[in-house]
Amino acid sequence: MNDGASHLLRRAYRHRHRLAAAALAVGGGLLVLLLSLRLFPFHSLNHDEGVYLQQAAMLLDGQLFLDPPVEGAYRPWFFVREPDGSLYPKYAPVPAAMFAAGKLLGGYRLALAGIAAGNVALTYALTAAAFDRTRGVLAAAFLLASPLFLVGSSVFLPYAPTTLLNLSFAAAYLHSRRTGSRRAAAAAGLAAGAAFFARPYTAVLFAAPFILHALWTLRGLDRTPIVTQSTTAALGLCGVGIALAYNVVTTGSALVFPYQAFAPLDGLGFGHREILGYSRRYTPELALRVNGRLLARLFGEWVAAGPLGSLLAAVGVGSVLDRVRRRHTVDWRRLVLAGLFVSIAAGNVYFWGNLNVLGDLGQANDGLVAFFGPYYHFDVLVPTAAFAAHGTILLGERAHGTLTTRITDPTRRRRMGAALLAAGLLVVAVPAGIALADPVQRNTAVTETYRQAYAPVDDVEDGSLVFLPTPYGDWMNHPFQALRNDPGFDGDVVYALRERQFAVVDAHPGRQLYRYTYRGVWAPTTGEAVTPRLQPVDHVAGDRVTLDLYLGIPDGVERVSIRLESEHGQAYYVTNGTPLSVGRGSTLTPSLVVGDGRARLRGVTPVSNGTTIPVDERDELQVTAFADYGAGNGFSYRVELPTATADGRTRALTPYLEHCDRPLRCGGEAAYVPESAGPGVSMNYEFRVTNATAEAERADAVPASVPVVRRDGPVNRR
Repeated sequence: MNDGASHLLRRAYRHRHRLAAAALAVGGGLLVLLLSLRLFPFHSLNHDEGVYLQQAAMLLDGQLFLDPPVEGAYRPWFFVREPDGSLYPKYAPVPAAMFAAGKLLGGYRLALAGIAAGNVALTYALTAAAFDRTRGVLAAAFLLASPLFLVGSSVFLPYAPTTLLNLSFAAAYLHSRRTGSRRAAAAAGLAAGAAFFARPYTAVLFAAPFILHALWTLRGLDRTPIVTQSTTAALGLCGVGIALAYNVVTTGSALVFPYQAFAPLDGLGFGHREILGYSRRYTPELALRVNGRLLARLFGEWVAAGPLGSLLAAVGVGSVLDRVRRRHTVDWRRLVLAGLFVSIAAGNVYFWGNLNVLGDLGQANDGLVAFFGPYYHFDVLVPTAAFAAHGTILLGERAHGTLTTRITDPTRRRRMGAALLAAGLLVVAVPAGIALADPVQRNTAVTETYRQAYAPVDDVEDGSLVFLPTPYGDWMNHPFQALRNDPGFDGDVVYALRERQFAVVDAHPGRQLYRYTYRGVWAPTTGEAVTPRLQPVDHVAGDRVTLDLYLGIPDGVERVSIRLESEHGQAYYVTNGTPLSVGRGSTLTPSLVVGDGRARLRGVTPVSNGTTIPVDERDELQVTAFADYGAGNGFSYRVELPTATADGRTRALTPYLEHCDRPLRCGGEAAYVPESAGPGVSMNYEFRVTNATAEAERADAVPASVPVVRRDGPVNRR
């Protein structure tokens, strides 16, 4: 071996701990990137991801507010609506800015990898400063093997980014205390201020043990601590000031955070808590019960090796506390790390969000905790990893001492030590793998339901406008996080809600229109996927619009009753004057005629004197046909036709078609999908436009007197 190679090997050996930590950091970043791409390609059950990604896109465009072209038709999940119609997110922009940095480098998910790598590296640095480099490497490995870290770092949520800022503060603070460096003190203050801006309460809980230590160091009035601590405090307060200034820009008040503007009772404290109509009385007794369960879940399932990893951490903490009990000298850095257990655990008792993480307390594996773990306790992973590493080394040293005492033969001692090491690694690796497998399997099942649900939308061509359903209320990206608009609402594909559909169409001229619908219950946690459908939408207009319906009547149907309704009225019909005259295996062909501000059905007989109903300027006409097998047993066809009337002209969009086995499923979860329909069940339609005085209108200007024909179904679509 030449001198150059020998020199490199010697240098590598001297820096072996740093090289190992760097390898763990890079490997951790790549693993998180892989998990993000494979486990969460369509994002997760936590719809806050869409909020942060929408916010990141806004920041890249230099926007703090969204200005949608049509009010009420594009409101993203967890966005606050201003009186002028503009929108801003309820979250601070710091995590979104970190995700945006990944986009600048080539993709949002690169930010996840970088944040994860940074957290692993800083865990090494922090533990090495408090203990030694060997323990630092082990702590980085423990963090990387923790399911909460891997899952939480693979999604676009604020917990891993905020931890990166908190760890940056802690590492810089320890360095400034060791060296007296003002630069390090300044870096600590900047990181603490950024963490406060990102998640104020989380930052305060993490900083609390360090603040106590800083106050303790000032008791002697030594110049160096005063200068460094003052530098850290001053720059940290700058971050607080920026956060308050952001409040002024968004909410109009420095002391009102955006999340308070969104839901004033969704904050810290006990008593009545509420967000979006969901409320609970959060008592201290309930808070203690909830947080006890979360800590049990954290240390039992979501740290590396589960209970075994927690036991190793307990050994490490116990050794430090034992030195305190014996009044031996204890490194203050270890006490500060141990203090994080107290400040984070105790502080979370005061936050009712932990109750919502658990879901139904009486049901096992309910709530988001089953898929993401107790993510409000994400920062607890760092001291857990550090003290687990310390406990591992202590037990290893004790085992080594026992081997040295009892086995005198060096060769045999080395072999026994290697065997014990291999057994120890196996004992840790098996529960670590088991702990990670459960959340991976659950999230994989959810992703498979998303994969099927999103399949039709993946093929939408550029220049399209897609109307989305609203299973959870009138929100964008709740649940369809992957279907987000560009901040200017002018992207390759634009997505909109069903609100003010004609205004939306007018705001995006020349776009191909589609409607995304599905059949089934939107409940990804059950593992059952919906059957999706992407329906092309036609836009027709004229003096009068006629919608010819073709409804299949299966064998055994005894009667069909029909209801037509608008915003201001309803009318009832039967077939051919008698409810018993429907032919078996036939097709029912009523025609819905809309014009002159009125709507009526032809081809069926009205039950009462009222044959027409009034139509509003913007209306959604509904035709519900109930096919009765007798004794009220049957199914419904539901047709919903969006219409607009102005200046004697009527406009219409392709109708929503639903086949409802159960009435409660009508209205969003029963889209007609021919492949799933039973024998004799079918739905088709044709549009006809009548224009007595001028040419008929469509998006492509169909000439007068030529019917506009569009049929919907498995065949005959033109």
